[in-house]
Amino acid sequence: MTFDVHQLDQFVLTGSAVTLLAILAVRVSSRAGLPSLLIYLLMGVALGESGVGIGFENAELAHALGFAALLFILAEGGLTTDWRETKHSMRLGTSLATIGVGVSVAIMAIGAHYLLGIPWELAVLLGAVCSPTDAAAVFSVLRVVPLPRRLVGSLEAESGLNDAPTVVLVTLVSSGAVASHGYIGTVGIIVFELALGVAMGVAVGFGGAWVMRRVALPSSGLYPLAVVCLTLFAYGSTVALHGSGFAAVYVAALVLGNAELPHRAATRSFAEGVAWLAQIGLFVMLGLLLSPARITWDVVGLAIAAGLLLTFVARPVSVAVSALVQPMPWREMAFVSWAGLRGAVPIVLTTIPLAEGVDGAEELFDIVFVMVIIYTLLTGPTLPYVARVLRVTRRSEPRELDLEAAPLERVAADLLQITISPASLMHGVEVGELRLPTGASVSMVIRDGHAVVPEKRTVLRHGDDLLVVTPRAVRERTEQRLRQVSKRGRLAQWLKD
Repeated sequence: MTFDVHQLDQFVLTGSAVTLLAILAVRVSSRAGLPSLLIYLLMGVALGESGVGIGFENAELAHALGFAALLFILAEGGLTTDWRETKHSMRLGTSLATIGVGVSVAIMAIGAHYLLGIPWELAVLLGAVCSPTDAAAVFSVLRVVPLPRRLVGSLEAESGLNDAPTVVLVTLVSSGAVASHGYIGTVGIIVFELALGVAMGVAVGFGGAWVMRRVALPSSGLYPLAVVCLTLFAYGSTVALHGSGFAAVYVAALVLGNAELPHRAATRSFAEGVAWLAQIGLFVMLGLLLSPARITWDVVGLAIAAGLLLTFVARPVSVAVSALVQPMPWREMAFVSWAGLRGAVPIVLTTIPLAEGVDGAEELFDIVFVMVIIYTLLTGPTLPYVARVLRVTRRSEPRELDLEAAPLERVAADLLQITISPASLMHGVEVGELRLPTGASVSMVIRDGHAVVPEKRTVLRHGDDLLVVTPRAVRERTEQRLRQVSKRGRLAQWLKD
């Protein structure tokens, strides 16, 4: 294979132009309440054989690149998820990602075979690839809908964890391993790989956090890079042990994202940027893989019928069964059923049977592609309206702090940067009323771009940035006290937190 510099130049020009257009499209999609994936998919179709003429039919490469992109998307989801707000919903999220997926696969497979006349193997694959929700779609849409934390936590946990069992199932079915292992053996393999993936994710997460807290790197830009590499290491090491790498990468990212690491805000921003780049590349590539000439009215009809079965039967039943482990009001259950956003994950999963050469895999890809577009257009923009109708919207903004930390290694202390949010009850509190632990102090207040050295009588305001120096031994107590005042005001010491 020869290397052509001119081809590289053309690739850089086209890639940068497409990426810039995709970034600008985010504003359009966010205003319309749509996941940006739809615009990216259509951009890929426009660049493909029926548009600009770029040919791309390598299913194996699409499979590999799709999985790589999902790693960064899952890592970003874990790193930006607040465990304090998610842990109370983790039981439901885990149930949706395991029991719910199993129920949905069974209903979709039976319905696709008996109602739509699809052969059993393709019917099971259709149920498996369509049952998981998409992390990118969930994270991008739900975080702009004012929902209670328990709902957001459940849906985010589900989307982060349900890729793992479905990847294993689709791989086993596509390779024909289900016939050799049997149904009980297949379930055992899935459970083993999930358990190993979670264990490895926890181990790499806590081990990596321990190392990161004790290593003073020469540049702040190395911390985000190291954290993302740790999540990828969790994936690679788990796969080498024949475990679920997707479970490992999400759990490791969840642990690292909630650990007290230096430059956490910078790490999250870096992870978000990488995830956006992965989403753009992933969706455009999947759009290139589609051949519009194969989209017939039969394919559209099957996609609509399968989507109806998924949206109005399989998803509600799976949510109802999953909620048995953590009951919820019917209004919330109905919203969770409607908020099962599909996106790139179902399309990426269809590249597995494509790469394995399963009969009918191309038709399966086309059906899933059309179904994702139609039902994303149906569910995405209507989520705010459905939330209001079901009265599950959050009434007030959380009184939380935006807190960033950097190590001061020579004096065994940490520098905390706190931003007082618009709803924080720290507004109007004097610096002396914070009553921070001994040794901790507010060293600077930045207001309207001006730095002020505070006194005890200095009154804090919304939008202020505080620089707090705290000995490492009392850092946890210092952060706890700051959050208490932010939520309860100056009387936090006497009010129940």
